[in-house]
Amino acid sequence: MKLSVIILNYNVQYFLELCLRSVEAAILNIDAEIIVVDNNSEDGSCQMVKAVFPKVKLIENKDNYGFSKGNNIGVSQAKGEYLCILNPDTVVAEDTFLKLLGFSENKEKLGIVGCKLINGRGDFLPESKRKIPYVKAAFKKLVGNSDDYYANNINEKEINQVEILVGAFMFLKKAVYNEIGRFDEDYFMYGEDIDMSYKALKQGYNNFYYGETTVLHFKGESTLRDKYYARRFYGAMQIFYKKHFKKNVLFDLFVWGGIGLVYFFRKQQANKIKTVYKYIFISDNVNENLEKILTKEVLLKSDLKNIEKESEVIFDANMLSFKNIISFMETNHLDTSITFKILPKNSNFVIGSDNAVSRGEVISFN
Repeated sequence: MKLSVIILNYNVQYFLELCLRSVEAAILNIDAEIIVVDNNSEDGSCQMVKAVFPKVKLIENKDNYGFSKGNNIGVSQAKGEYLCILNPDTVVAEDTFLKLLGFSENKEKLGIVGCKLINGRGDFLPESKRKIPYVKAAFKKLVGNSDDYYANNINEKEINQVEILVGAFMFLKKAVYNEIGRFDEDYFMYGEDIDMSYKALKQGYNNFYYGETTVLHFKGESTLRDKYYARRFYGAMQIFYKKHFKKNVLFDLFVWGGIGLVYFFRKQQANKIKTVYKYIFISDNVNENLEKILTKEVLLKSDLKNIEKESEVIFDANMLSFKNIISFMETNHLDTSITFKILPKNSNFVIGSDNAVSRGEVISFN
């Protein structure tokens, strides 16, 4: 088998369904499998996978084991030569895996490959390509200067070597995964992707950023960006420093002192209110259920041209490819008055996310 896609899920049933729809389309012409590892969700995720995706291998953990252990469990049962560690709040293009497989073949000492990630508004996510987070870089990032944290020297659309990649999308050979030492289970959530990337570098592998394919990442769905977020994130960074660098007391003090400030600014962002004046449904067919649920006017369009400001665009994935949806979001992300949602194929809900702090929005027809 060529590819195993490992998706670790925890209480994001609707995002998982959308993700699986996109992955199914992306592995259509690949000898591949999908493995969903569920960390004891209580929202019906497992029942949904069994009912809607019977070909998906589902592993039902009896506890929430966190990111590292959950993914390690999935990989232990993977049969593919290559792995893709994928968040459940992502959407891949139909040719994403084909491109990465073509890029990866016959490359010497290839470590981990990441791709261009955008959020639910179409904005580029700078964590797609990062530098080693030395203490000085972490200090600067904590106070708002991320120049030494993100690999801003690499263009969003290019292919180049990079040091650190993000766990939302990590593509690598299973043999490399095992040789590096798998995800370190000392990390429950956050930091494990930095640790994995850094271990690959230390063992002589070359990590790459592949900017010629884009994946949509509804950032923040897999984990609530609440008042504990900063504590968990910077706590994971402390584990990283203790494992790979000397202990830095000044950093410890600065981190815990700055956590409240980080949460304050995230909360301010989450409190911003979105105004929708009309909905634009990109489809060939009227959806009566959609018109009944939404409170504003729903305009039907069969193309992606001339979208008015202050509109929310709802893409019908029954007729549009995920690649086209992602491409349109990339192209129109500068107009902040336009927001986006997706109606997954054969589904009874629309879904989207406008920021990385609060949960995304699901509108169900039931």
